[in-house]
Amino acid sequence: MICLSMTGFAQMVSKHGQLKVTGTQLVDMYDRPVVLRGMSYGWHCLWPRFYNASSVEWLKKDWNITVVRATLGVELGDDSYLKRPEWSKEKIKAVVEAAIREDLYVIIDWHSHNINLNEAKAFFAEMALAYGKNPHVIYEIFNEPDEESWEEVKKYSAEIIRTIREKDPDNIILVGSPHWDQDVHIVADDPMQGFGNIMYTLHFYAATHKKDLRDRGDYALGKGIPLFISESAGMTASGDGALDPVEWQKWIDWAEQNKISWITWSVSDKDETCSVLLPSASSSGNWKDKDLKESGLRTRELLRKYNK
Repeated sequence: MICLSMTGFAQMVSKHGQLKVTGTQLVDMYDRPVVLRGMSYGWHCLWPRFYNASSVEWLKKDWNITVVRATLGVELGDDSYLKRPEWSKEKIKAVVEAAIREDLYVIIDWHSHNINLNEAKAFFAEMALAYGKNPHVIYEIFNEPDEESWEEVKKYSAEIIRTIREKDPDNIILVGSPHWDQDVHIVADDPMQGFGNIMYTLHFYAATHKKDLRDRGDYALGKGIPLFISESAGMTASGDGALDPVEWQKWIDWAEQNKISWITWSVSDKDETCSVLLPSASSSGNWKDKDLKESGLRTRELLRKYNK
């Protein structure tokens, strides 16, 4: 019998088990299509207070997430991974281990816009050794390449994938594309070869990215490229400005039609639209409506609607 969560929904990993990629589709251990929907934490180095087991538990209980994204801020500030590696790993591990206990899928996100090959190899070797036996874990190896060419991203990604596969032969790996995960059409014309269970990330912010980017996504899907929306939201790409709920819903409709997983940015309390929480929000969950911004209320509504 499948254990039921506090919200009455089936435990996610117990139900679906080891994920794999078949064609363009993420499927479970029974070869059934799976769509993961959840939340990304903000940069660990800026909002470490939310990186705890209680907040993960609350996101599952109240927001109905099936996946959570632990975001390792690689370079930004004095608390970045490059400056405080051990402390940083403790924050990521707190979320990863809580997600495993809560029977959720969890993305370990190398949150950088630049290539840091040696540091990334060491980090992912450690993560794969520690958690590779858990079907819960997904690796996002390069959050948003900005000015790097696809050739540079491919070369970097191949090195990281081989590093992970030495310890973890089968968990899903997410690969970024140039220009903030917008150039999936370039990926489609020259995909990586020789690796299994990889997907390519597409990021959207609905008030900026509209049909043109969805058309790129359609082109990639048409060429057999599996996509995963590991970061998205309803405002402009700056993370600020007004929500565009109409365009946001068009994106959700597109993702659902194509059975593409989607994750919303972010669990944080910065004074900007994309941070779903207000400073009044507790570090450990139990958030009331008054603790949520408009983006938070809308995101929770979407997650509750689609994660049935």
